[in-house]
Formats: sequence, structure tokens, C-alpha cells
Amino acid sequence: MKTTLNYDFCKIEVYSDYIIATMFEGIILTAEKNDLLLGIATKYFKNSNFGYITNRIHSYSVDPSIYYETSKIENLVAFAVVSSKQINISNTRLEKIFYKNPFRHFIELEDAISWVKKEVSKK
Repeated sequence: MKTTLNYDFCKIEVYSDYIIATMFEGIILTAEKNDLLLGIATKYFKNSNFGYITNRIHSYSVDPSIYYETSKIENLVAFAVVSSKQINISNTRLEKIFYKNPFRHFIELEDAISWVKKEVSKK
């Protein structure tokens, strides 16, 4: 299963056990935008565990406090960041502090997908 959702700030790909989000260049990921993403998680994964992959191919800003709200989603069992940019690697270290579940950084999207699927299958 793959469903593609397009918004003014990102593209979301929904699979059977994970989401891949690709934010657009220059956006600021605010609580309001995060609420939309949380709604997608509720709609597609109401009764099942899932993972979230952010594919950071563009430069954008994230309010790190968003991770506190995101960590309240009980069936979100893994969070992966994909980027080869040094600034994103550094930001991931900070963002990880705010998120309570497994959270990892990857250079390759396929590695992130494999890890997320493994984490989801554990739960």
C-alpha cells in the first residue's frame, strides 16, 4: 500500500507500516503543520504501530518542541531522519533529546526504511 499526500509544505508517502515525509525548501515546521501530520498518523494508523521517516533533502527549520507532542503518539514506535548534510546530523542530536522512542539518523533512505520496519515489527 502506498498513498501519496501533497500539501503546500510537504509531500507525505504513507505505506502499510511507515510514513516518509519530505518537507519543502525553506519551510518552518510549526505546531500547526505538525498537527496536520499527527492527523495523518491517526487516520492511517489508528490501530497499528508505525514509524516516521523524515527525508531531509531540502533545507528547512523545525521547532524541536514538536517532538514532545509527537512522542505522545503511542503507536509511533520509531523515528528516522535521513540526510547527508552535516547541519542536519547536528540538529538530529538535539532533536533526539525531545523524543522518547527509538530515534536514529541515516544517510540512505533504504537504511532508514529497513530500520523502521524492524522497529515496528518488534512491537
